Amino acid sequence: MEKAKTIRPALSGAGKVRIFGRTYHRDQLLCALVLMIPVLVAVFMLFILPVIQVIRYSFTNFALNTGKGDYVGIENYKYLFQDERMFKAFFNTACFAVLKLVFDTGLALLIALMLDSNVPLRKFLRSTYFAPVVVPVVASSLIWIWFFDPDVGPLNQILGFFGIQPLGWLYSENTALISILIFSVWKGVGYNVMLFLTGLQNIPDSYIEAAKVDGASNFQSLVRIKLPLLRPITSFIVMIGIINTFKVFAEVNVMTPKGGPGYSTAMIVNYIYEQAFTRGKMGRACAASIILFVVIFIFTTIQSRLNSSKEVSYE
Repeated sequence: MEKAKTIRPALSGAGKVRIFGRTYHRDQLLCALVLMIPVLVAVFMLFILPVIQVIRYSFTNFALNTGKGDYVGIENYKYLFQDERMFKAFFNTACFAVLKLVFDTGLALLIALMLDSNVPLRKFLRSTYFAPVVVPVVASSLIWIWFFDPDVGPLNQILGFFGIQPLGWLYSENTALISILIFSVWKGVGYNVMLFLTGLQNIPDSYIEAAKVDGASNFQSLVRIKLPLLRPITSFIVMIGIINTFKVFAEVNVMTPKGGPGYSTAMIVNYIYEQAFTRGKMGRACAASIILFVVIFIFTTIQSRLNSSKEVSYE
C-alpha cells in the first residue's frame, strides 16, 4: 500500500496529455506509438497508397502495354457511363446480389432452425452444410461445370428422369446466370447457417419457456422472440452478403469465361478485370473500381443505418 501511495502522486502530476476528452500518460502514448508503427506502415503501404494510386490512375489513360499514361480528366468516367457492357455487368451484378441475398439468407435461416431442433444426426448435418465453404472456389467450380454439362451432367439426367426437358445451364443465355446463382448459394449457405445457428443457441431457454407458459405456439415464438433477437446477425449477414456479391469473380471467370453466352454472367468485377488485363486500359479499370466502391459504400451505409437503431440484449 505504501508503494502504491508513492507511485500515485508521481503519475498524477505532469507528463499527461489530453486527447479527445481523455487523459493519457506520455509514456503510454509513446509506447503505443512505437507498437503501432509497423501496423501503420503496413496499412499505408497495402491500403492507403494503393487507393491513392487507383484514384490517380482513374483520371489518366494509363495502359499496361506502355506503362505510361497522360491526364485525361473525367474521360474514363464518361466512357464507362456510355458503355453498354458496363451497364450489362452492373445489371447482372444487381440481379445476382438480390437473388443470392434472398435465397442465401432465407435458406440459411431455414436450415439453422432445423438444426436447432432435435433432428437426428445434427452434428453430421452441420458438418455437411459447412463443408462446401472450406472447398476452394476454383476446385468446386470445376466440379460443378460437370454437373451442369448438358449431355453427361447429372442435373439434366435428374430432370430427364422426371420427364423435364434438359436445360442448357451454363451454355444458354437464359440459364447461365441462374446456374452461377445455384452454385454460389450452395457454396456459401453453410457459413450463414453457422452464424444463424450460433445466434439461435445463444437465445436463453427461459425466453422460450416463458412464451410457452403464456400459450405461445412454436410459430409465435419464432416470429415474436427468435427472429427479433436474430436481427444483429441477420444485419451482419446481409451486409457481408452485399459486399461479397458485388465482388463475385472467380466462379464466373472459371465456369463462364469472357462473361458467358451473350455476356449474360459478366459481373462488374469481371468487367474491371477485362478492362485492366484483357484490353490493358488500367485507367478505365481504376475508374470502374471507384464506381464499384461508391455503390458498395452506399448500400452498406443504408443497410447499417436501417439496423443501427435497434440493439438486442440477452440479459
